[in-house]
Amino acid sequence: MLNVKQTHEDPTDVLDEVRFAENREPRCPCVLLIDTSDSMKGDSIAQVNKGFAELLSTLNSDDLASLRVELGVVTFGGTPKVVQALDSVDRIELQEFSVSGNTPMGEAIRQGFAMLDTCKTMYKANGVPYYRPWVFLLTDGQPTDEWKEAAAMVHEQERGKHVAFFAVGVDNANMEILKEISVREPRRLKDGKYAEMFEWLSTSLSKV
Repeated sequence: MLNVKQTHEDPTDVLDEVRFAENREPRCPCVLLIDTSDSMKGDSIAQVNKGFAELLSTLNSDDLASLRVELGVVTFGGTPKVVQALDSVDRIELQEFSVSGNTPMGEAIRQGFAMLDTCKTMYKANGVPYYRPWVFLLTDGQPTDEWKEAAAMVHEQERGKHVAFFAVGVDNANMEILKEISVREPRRLKDGKYAEMFEWLSTSLSKV
């Protein structure tokens, strides 16, 4: 049994120590940046919720992926929000996303990278190896905030091989802006096939 000393440490730090002590597998962190602006209302957000549920189910059904893959979620509708801190998929509770406001994509990207920086610091502090992190952006529009600084951040992180960034545009997404943000060619999701996109993501993460 692991003995946890009673100290004045941040309780979150203690919980992370326990979490990593119980599971010493190398981690594959993946941050999902999900557009939840008003234009995603109706069938689009319903399919995203369904796809996210299937993503968790698929990864949890794979014994190794359930221990290695860690997911974090930042939504950007009105205000960017971390709705799921990076954690092992077997510890994540299912939730539904709702829509509101405009599309602050630039700030969402910055929050996603900040989340990864914090997580990598925890990995290193606890001696846990990790694979190259993934960031997966899904949007049906274009940024309504300043995004060029975020784009420069993506390019810098890709050059240093610190992250693999993927962008997917749906419906009226501005693919030209996505091309400036992502080093990899952004993909357009045809006919709103969200299920296929999440299936690809779960399969790809499992293979890692």
